[in-house]
Amino acid sequence: MTVEGDYPQLKDNAEAFIGEVEGRSANSLRRYAATAVGQASKAVRALGYYDPQIDWRVEEEEGDEGARLILTIRPGEPVRVTSRTVEIRGAASSDAKFTRELPDKPAEGDVLNHGEYATLRDTIQTRARQRGYFDGQFLEKSLRVNPETRTAEVTLIYESGERYRLGAVSFEEGHWFEIGLLEDFVTFDPGIPYHTDEIAKLNRDLSSSGYFSGVDIDARPANAVDRVIPVSVGLTRRPPRSLGVGVGFSTDVGPRFRGNWREHWINPMGHKRGAETELSVPRQSVSGWYELPLDPPMTDLIRLTAGYQREDIENVESELLTFGQQWQHQLDNDWLQVLSFRWEGERYNIGNDETGTSSLFLPGLGYSKRYADQALDPSQGYRLQFDITGAHRAVLSTVDVLHASALAKGLYTIFDNHRFLGRVQVGGVATNRFEDVPPSLRFFAGGDQSVRGYGYETLSPENENGVPVGGRFLMVGSVEYQYQFAQQWRGALFVDHGNAINDPLDPLATGAGIGVRWISPVGPLRLDVAKGLDPEFGGGWRVHFSMGPEL
Repeated sequence: MTVEGDYPQLKDNAEAFIGEVEGRSANSLRRYAATAVGQASKAVRALGYYDPQIDWRVEEEEGDEGARLILTIRPGEPVRVTSRTVEIRGAASSDAKFTRELPDKPAEGDVLNHGEYATLRDTIQTRARQRGYFDGQFLEKSLRVNPETRTAEVTLIYESGERYRLGAVSFEEGHWFEIGLLEDFVTFDPGIPYHTDEIAKLNRDLSSSGYFSGVDIDARPANAVDRVIPVSVGLTRRPPRSLGVGVGFSTDVGPRFRGNWREHWINPMGHKRGAETELSVPRQSVSGWYELPLDPPMTDLIRLTAGYQREDIENVESELLTFGQQWQHQLDNDWLQVLSFRWEGERYNIGNDETGTSSLFLPGLGYSKRYADQALDPSQGYRLQFDITGAHRAVLSTVDVLHASALAKGLYTIFDNHRFLGRVQVGGVATNRFEDVPPSLRFFAGGDQSVRGYGYETLSPENENGVPVGGRFLMVGSVEYQYQFAQQWRGALFVDHGNAINDPLDPLATGAGIGVRWISPVGPLRLDVAKGLDPEFGGGWRVHFSMGPEL
């Protein structure tokens, strides 16, 4: 098919209308030619060309190649929009979110595009349904085309009627849970103007709560009384328990096994509990938790925790026992606030040169915020996290200590295939006796998620025997460029810079390298080859493999 002139959209549209014709004989194509010309005429008319000239011919190929039907299209002069009238009447005329940013195409002077007209018409209808104008209708809905004068007039006059409202939410019997818990999932008040987003959020929150295997919400306008729509929710309780296991691998800790057991509800108040374990060569841990939902239950909760962890990493051996409580609350600006209290008892041995035990009561405060445009493989987003905790010898603690850390990550994509990632981590320990601070509160750098090109937690100040003992401060930064060269595959270039240090002016280590990313069904898998550029810090060629979210 050829189109005289520079009209790539016309050619694509005509080919889509005509469909597949390969494999037909020459006689079959001759019989089909009139149909093909008719379809091509409809295709170019949809884009505003009402008087095309379309010629056809059949070329027979030698051998077994069959024949080809060739259409030559001369579009002619287009029809142009000479007037556009779009009016919203009724209650929606004063609803700014209804009237703003309606499609500006087709506009006066544009070549007529039937698809743009349909989009404008459908946008008005869809927006009316979304925002509760269920009695709305078009008083006039017309596209008048005069092929002789090559003019078109667009007229859309919509009468919205009154906006419906959401009524009270009721829960059908048989859900077993306390009604107060279920009502906490409802984030709108009876009588608010209708919007599909409110119903969708209620459905999403109930489905994601972990309590239910089925959620059925009935908010049909047909049930409205005086334009108030009652909301009825049917719930199917899920099985109470689940067990999960998984295996993984990273160059930091090698192969690892993870298991978790969860009891999704243990009483009508919606309390939960569970246990988790992780086993690898350098680290073994087991922990349990008990959770109490607050209002709203999707973001606010109290969690009681207990755990034991044993580590043996780079000449640092540690056994850590913890008991704690967390109060999690989401602020109005979407920051997540966590107020915590925990007791830690730790026994440690650093290179057989430094042994000790510690007992710390650690109140803490943390803030975090995360945004991603997609859950599994975002194209842009950020993550911010700030934590501070401390202990005093006057309150069940063996050392005075104040520990603070901050993390910032960013991701941005341009031109679809070019991704830029940045990461900054900083931290500090304030204490009058650093030698009494346990390893779990000291800083170490190096590894897959820190400075690549160096071993896991090998970057830190060393004692007189060359054993890394951890630093007072942490400073790490990273920049990475990724290019998508195939579906689900990206190449990467990166530079990491940082160290765990005792003085902010101490030198930092640098690593650089290349990598490949596979976007698997369970998240990104990363394989990097990095070179530590500072031999004095133990830098060299290293292969890093890890998996997990980039934000």
